[in-house]
Amino acid sequence: MAYVICQPCIGEKNAACTLVCPTDAIHPLPSEAGHATEEQLYIDPTRCIDCSYCASACPVSAIFPAGDVPTAWQSFIQKNADYFGV
Repeated sequence: MAYVICQPCIGEKNAACTLVCPTDAIHPLPSEAGHATEEQLYIDPTRCIDCSYCASACPVSAIFPAGDVPTAWQSFIQKNADYFGV
């Protein structure tokens, strides 16, 4: 079960999570062209290894295991997958 970045990341895009991800599953990175135009960061569900490092590093508590995403933010599960074409 992959981790999911949810609503608190919108407009925030703090990249602390990208620094601790061992599989480079979080994009767009600040150095990538899409970072400025995307409203949030996303986790690739096929690359995520469920290590939880990203959730611990997130200063706005926007990252949850897919099974624990709050009901109001369930759409973010698909939103993260869609970013990666999954």
